[in-house]
Amino acid sequence: MAKKTHRSVTEAFERSLEHGPNDERYVLRLYVTGMTPRSIEAITAIKAICEEYLEGRYDLEVIDIYEHPSLAKDEQIIAAPTLVKKLPAPLRRLIGNLSMQERVLLGLDIRRR
Repeated sequence: MAKKTHRSVTEAFERSLEHGPNDERYVLRLYVTGMTPRSIEAITAIKAICEEYLEGRYDLEVIDIYEHPSLAKDEQIIAAPTLVKKLPAPLRRLIGNLSMQERVLLGLDIRRR
């Protein structure tokens, strides 16, 4: 279920350098375990947050750790769902229930427009 490659993360990083602080590009990875109800809920919640608060300024990669265990190992993912904010710095990880919008916004340091 990995939809993007490391190359696309690099490209997203380079695009993020082109934007000012108010237009920062977010590079996010969501690690899930199959298409369980909990995984689907996490995917839906994160996509909704991204569309509402980061429209046009984010890259979201959903990684099924059952299909790509090496990616989870490389990122030291020990629980799912886990959302990793790669960019903008600092790197952040949110683990568990991602349906609590305020918690996710705070964890990702997303400011309301």
